[in-house]
Amino acid sequence: MLRPLLAVPLLVATAGGVWLARDALARWRDLRVAQTYELAADRRPMLVRAAGAALCGAFVGVLAVLTVLGIVGGRAAGPPPLEEARAAGGSRQAAPPPSESAPVAVAPAAAAPAPTPVVTRFASIGHPAGGDLQEAEVAGRDGHPHKVRVWLPAEYGKDPAARFPVIVLHGASPRKTADTEVPDVFDGVASAVQLGRSRAFIVVAPEGPSGTAHPCDLLAAAPLASADDDALRAAVSATFRTVPAGPAGWGALGVDGGAPCAAAVALARPDLYGAAAAVSGRYDTAALARAGAEAPAGTAPRLLLAAAKADTAGLDAVHKLQAALHAGTGQAARADVRTSEIVQDYTADLQRVRLVRVAVQYLAEALAPPS
Repeated sequence: MLRPLLAVPLLVATAGGVWLARDALARWRDLRVAQTYELAADRRPMLVRAAGAALCGAFVGVLAVLTVLGIVGGRAAGPPPLEEARAAGGSRQAAPPPSESAPVAVAPAAAAPAPTPVVTRFASIGHPAGGDLQEAEVAGRDGHPHKVRVWLPAEYGKDPAARFPVIVLHGASPRKTADTEVPDVFDGVASAVQLGRSRAFIVVAPEGPSGTAHPCDLLAAAPLASADDDALRAAVSATFRTVPAGPAGWGALGVDGGAPCAAAVALARPDLYGAAAAVSGRYDTAALARAGAEAPAGTAPRLLLAAAKADTAGLDAVHKLQAALHAGTGQAARADVRTSEIVQDYTADLQRVRLVRVAVQYLAEALAPPS
């Protein structure tokens, strides 16, 4: 009678085990790629899913045995003979009433100690583009501190109740923040606000991970093996007046060598970044298309690919990546990819400032207005 009821948990446990095993295998492959680049990657998500798959397998085995042997009622035994029932009833002793039972002492549960909050202290190190540039070290998943710089716009000090959207600025070199490689990037952000083309943003510039000379190549090849931004988002949100971390108010930006990083997070993590802008980049088209295709289903990624009008190689890279994404599968095919190809100026530095201004304007339009 109860045997058909076992089929439901059996099917659920089987499906859950298969899903966990496939996810664990995918994360194991990403870990192998990370090891190839000698980058520290967190094994815990893979191990947790592997353990879950093993538990599901054990549960399926137990249910299968119970179903076959009929222990849970699949083969219910008939009633015992009357004599045996009477003998058994006479030999049993009545259980004492609850009032006569020995009292059981219940020790009060000890209160779990509250976790100690992690306090990140940022210190001002300069005032580029009329803002305030601050720096601190945030503990990463590898247990080592990582440098983070945060640029506060001039508008930050004018309204103590205002909250600001965030641009995460990706760098191209290990152990360096993007502003050290592209020092005029804050000028581009500030000029977009001054010209009325964008609202003010807080810019967060984490240093690139070590272990490889080209962190963006790893991020494009194995987005799941890359360090997560949980600690970074928590530290910045706890210290500064940002909008809540998430796709409604957080975007990504990469300039020159950091452009592939911005493209990768836009395609692989639209659940974290509502939009991204990649400026003057050169891209591993196949790796980025694969990252977009393998991204979990959800909101379609939004990405701006920008290059100066005179940057022939950059424009070619833009067109190839745009075509590869549109011809791809999964989230890659659904990506809203826009391009900017007309910016020009007298010098490369002025062109870069204008390109950053265009990128910031795009992010301001793509992200939801702050609450």
